[in-house]
Amino acid sequence: MARNNKLCDGRFNCKNCCQRAPNPRKEYFEEIKQEFGDISEWLNQRCGTEGVWRGNWAELAQATVMSLNVRGFGVADKFGWVRGLCIRERPNIAVFQETKCFVQKDAIGNSGGLLVVWDTNRFKVNSAVGGEFFISIRGIWDGFVHNTIVVNVYGPHNDRDKKKLWDSLDSLMDGIDKGWVVCGDFNEVQEHSDRLNCMFHESRARRFNELIVRNNLIEIPIVGRKFTRISDDGIKMSKLDRFRVTDSFINLWKDLSICALDREESDHCPLLLRDGIINYGPKPFKIFDEWLNKDGVDKIINEGWIKNVRESKKDCLFRDKLKNVKGELRGWSKREFGNLDDEINTLKILL
Repeated sequence: MARNNKLCDGRFNCKNCCQRAPNPRKEYFEEIKQEFGDISEWLNQRCGTEGVWRGNWAELAQATVMSLNVRGFGVADKFGWVRGLCIRERPNIAVFQETKCFVQKDAIGNSGGLLVVWDTNRFKVNSAVGGEFFISIRGIWDGFVHNTIVVNVYGPHNDRDKKKLWDSLDSLMDGIDKGWVVCGDFNEVQEHSDRLNCMFHESRARRFNELIVRNNLIEIPIVGRKFTRISDDGIKMSKLDRFRVTDSFINLWKDLSICALDREESDHCPLLLRDGIINYGPKPFKIFDEWLNKDGVDKIINEGWIKNVRESKKDCLFRDKLKNVKGELRGWSKREFGNLDDEINTLKILL
């Protein structure tokens, strides 16, 4: 069957314009199945050959979009982490970069593989377009009449391909006044402060900023972290992952926020765009000055700090050590002072 849609060019295996091809990932899934059991079944059932999953998560009142450079789905721990993120955060739409198994084009080296998934109860997709470095879906959120276009971007590293991507995004957005969400790993920064201990290219940043200005893309500040990508040794840091939206999208969702989640199995932080109250994560533990005057408190803190932690990344290692200290102090305070909340409530009743 001949292809008659220039925008599609066979990448989505559309029923109307593409010849249905055999699953190019069959051998890959068989290997994963032998290694990790039902992981391949879970992916294959939901993603088909086009790398798009139409899931069925519970209906939510908020609009939520999650973006993550996953650095490959072929590891059991990483797969479980991503699946846990989707279950816990319940995004309406989730976009992934560097899956290394769902590809718009053949992966080059360790790069490649864009994936878009969505909850069909909350977001109704009516069309999709694929480019060399992006996937775009157009649809309507449940309860709304206006279209929203979500673009999943994985930015190339060399200047020629960067220009190709920026030109493609210009063409894609030209003259279409809709609610746009452009997100992903752009592999580019806007200013010098977006990098730490790594090289900043002023000319590349200027071209990236010009793209943003031309298309009136607005950045929503990220809560929780300044940098979204940290090298494995914890030295190099960059703000490569972003959400950019248009005025039309902001008019649909008034209280937008972006939260950076913990980067447990990737060098990139998952980003969560949400409409509503910001989730700042677990509350920090409190320590009172009076505790420091108690005999043995330094021993309690030391016991928590020296506990074994299975993390290798320095920031995650530090986080988990603080969690251990928090746990030790919580138990010690209850033994030393009793349940202070109950005592406070009792005093309130007496007063």
